[in-house]
Parts: sequence; structure tokens; C-alpha cells
Amino acid sequence: MRDDLSSGARTGVQGLDDILGGGLTRGRLFLLEGSPGTGKTTIATQFLLEGARNGERCLHITLSETEDEMRESAQSHGWDLSDIKLFELLPPESLLDDEQQQSLLYSSDLELGETTKRIFAAFDALKPDRVVLDSLSEIRLLAQSSLRYRRQILALKHFFSTQQATILMLDDLTADVADKTVHSVAHGVIRLEELSPGYGPDRRRLRIVKFRGRRFRGGYHDFVIDTGGVRVFPRLVSAEHKTDFSREMLRSDSQELDALLGGGVERGSSVLVLGPAGTGKSLVVLTFVVAAVARGERAAMFIFDEEIGLLFSRAIGLGIDLQKMVADGNLVIEQVDAAELSPGEFSERVRNCVERHAVRTIVIDSLNGYQAAMPEENALVLHMHELLQYLNRQGATTFLTVAQHGLVGDMKAPVDVTYLADTVILLRYFEASGRVRRAMSVIKKRTGSHEDTIREFRIGHDGLRFGAPLVDFQGVLRGVPTFTGEKPALLEDIP
Repeated sequence: MRDDLSSGARTGVQGLDDILGGGLTRGRLFLLEGSPGTGKTTIATQFLLEGARNGERCLHITLSETEDEMRESAQSHGWDLSDIKLFELLPPESLLDDEQQQSLLYSSDLELGETTKRIFAAFDALKPDRVVLDSLSEIRLLAQSSLRYRRQILALKHFFSTQQATILMLDDLTADVADKTVHSVAHGVIRLEELSPGYGPDRRRLRIVKFRGRRFRGGYHDFVIDTGGVRVFPRLVSAEHKTDFSREMLRSDSQELDALLGGGVERGSSVLVLGPAGTGKSLVVLTFVVAAVARGERAAMFIFDEEIGLLFSRAIGLGIDLQKMVADGNLVIEQVDAAELSPGEFSERVRNCVERHAVRTIVIDSLNGYQAAMPEENALVLHMHELLQYLNRQGATTFLTVAQHGLVGDMKAPVDVTYLADTVILLRYFEASGRVRRAMSVIKKRTGSHEDTIREFRIGHDGLRFGAPLVDFQGVLRGVPTFTGEKPALLEDIP
């Protein structure tokens, strides 16, 4: 049974209807434009398949692909086009015959008139509810001038609008990229773009250029073409996701660490763990994961830099059985390949963990790997700001790690996000008594008081072990401290 005309024409593309505010307006003409290979035909086919599922009559008019090519492409996605009328509108053989070419009348005039006549005839034969016209580049070339092209598009729009059909016209931008004729005629315009980074696969994104009478989600939205069609990842807007929850204090699996943090961290806050490579950033966040699972909550870890098997082995050596947590359904661990994943898709994965699996502890290890998935540093900060705000408003506690450049001395992070985090834990190497040691301090906590001391810590088979505050040292955070007391209060060797 056909949907009510008052409702939007759903596109059948995951995430796109959310961006459009409910789909395409019925009985109107829309433009889907993008260079070849961006996914126009795939989206158009999903649009028609969605209509066929709702009992609507659907027509696909193709001027650029043969029917066999279209069916072959659909088969690669596992689609059945039996409920969609395919009309292959290729130039008549007589017009391609040299003996039939006109000497006093341009062949393009004949072809344009014949093309329009055949489009109208195909429409009248089916009386479809949804129509896809692929592509406008062929019509533009036949028209030869902007005036004739505009008049032709207006004629098509008027004809289709009188029939209350929803029209999706495709433009591959091969004839004239700067021609915006259809933009002013169309009710809405969707633009697809393809980016080619220096390393990794191509990235695709889309933007709603215009949509008359409809509030839509602006900006760029990442999307991918998988087997089964296009999936769009709407840009995350944290202000749209607000929930009520209790801001209780959450403890870690280490009493000493909780004391350093002034009792723990608040639910719905973010914690940033900074430090050079090997200082124990991952172990610090693991103590909170263990505590969350012990409370009966679910946790999720997104690992950018480390192979999961190696992470499991290291955790077992510290007395933490991550594999059992995963097997019991209390922990979700995802290996993230920054070169293959767009920022929008990563945000979507995090949202699925929170909204579908009720995860309340999120670990992103590390932000360095996340940055590799971003086109530029400014975009990283904006993406991370929205993601952290979203997680905070969902009552999820987020832990991020950042590996700083260098080992001792003055070190810098690849991107400064310390102002975004509610709590910042700083880890450092320092040299004392002929040994390389580790120190930890909490340098920021918005939600309460914390120790302002610097404590040495060790990593052993039973996790973290802390020492007394290093009150007799100056310059620990610079890596080469000066001893000012009588006897250093340092940890003894762990057997």
C-alpha cells in the first residue's frame, strides 16, 4: 500500500533520511549531483527499492547505462530489481547512422526532441510514483545552450509535478561543473563528494545544498558504499542528545589512584591521560574498565595503536582477563584502522555502543590514532568536542589517551585537547638513583578537589603500585629532578 502523500518519501539510505529531516518531499523534483563514482546511482536505486517495498510504482530512466549494466550492479549488492521498471533511453540507431544524418538540421535537435518524447511516453505508460532520471549530462549536451537546457528542465519539472511524482535527477558534472541551472529549478539539491587522502582509501561525504521548506542537518556528512548500499553517518550534534542521570563518583580498581583523583572521577565526565610512550597510559584506563565491569556495567574500548591479541597478553600479565570480559558480554573491544575509517563512521560506532549496548565507560586509545583519521587538526578538535559532549550528556564516562612526543624533558602533544577534558592525568619518566622511574600527577579536575602531589608508581603483575608523594624532589615533571631532602622516598624494586 502506498504511503500517505503527506509523509516524506523515504530514501532507503541509512542515515540520509535523518539528515533530510524525514526524506524527500513527495511530488517534487530533486537533484543528486556528484562526480562519477561517488555513489549517485547506488543511492537512486535504494530510493526506488524503498518505494517498491511500500507498494509504489517506480521507474528508472537511464541515458548513460544499459539495462544489463544496471542489473549487474544491483546484483553485486544483492538487490532484486523485478519491482522496478527500467527504461533504457539510448539514442535510436537511425540517429547514429551516417546516412541518416541531417544536413540542414542539427542531429542534437532531433535527439533532444526524441529523447523528451520518449521520456514522456515511458512515464505515461507506467504512471509512476517515483522516477529516477540518469543522467542530466546527456540532456545538457543535447541542449547545447544554457537557455535550451533550462527550458528543457522546466518542461520536465512541470510535466512530472502535474502527475504528483517524486523525481530524483542525477548529474555526474561531466558536461559543465559550473552550471547551476538545475539548482534554481530543483526543490532540493544533494551533493556527493569524493576525497583522495595521501594514504588510505578514498573518503566520501555529502552535503545538502538546499531544501525548500524543510529544516535539514547542514554541513558535511561522511558516507561509505558497502555491499548492500550506501550508509550515511549524520554529523554528530551533541545538543540534540540530552539525558538525565545521576552524577555519582566512580572509583577505579586502585585505591591509591582514587586518592590521587580526590575520590575517583564523576560519571558523565571525560578523563585525558597524557604521557610519553610506555608510561602506562593504557593500564591506567584499564583500571577503570575493570572497576566498571565489577559494578555490573558495560564498557567499550576503541583501540587504534595496539593489536588486540597483544593487548590481551599484556593485560593477563597484569592480572586482568579482558578476554573473559568480552566473552561474558561485559566488554566491547574494537580494533580501529585509522586509515580505513572516517571520523563520521567512528562517531557512529561509539553511538551504537552507548545507545544500543548501554555502554557507560568508553576508552579511546589513543587520540594519536584518531588524529590520523582526520584531514586536519582543527577538524579533530571539533569532532572530539562534539563526541565528548555527546558522551557526557549520555552519562558515559570517557577515557582518552594521548602519547606525547619525546621521553623526557619538554614534550608536546600532537594536538592540545586538555581544555576539552574534565580531568587530566599526567604521566612522566624521571631519573633518580640511577634508574628510570615513572611518576603520576593530576593537573586538572573540574568536578572536585584532587591531590596536588606527584607520586611515583610502578607497574607489576598486580597492577599499579604507588609510592609516597615526591616532596624531596624538584623538576620531576621535566624528567631530570633535583633531590633536596635527606633520604628519597622511592619505591623499592618489585620482586
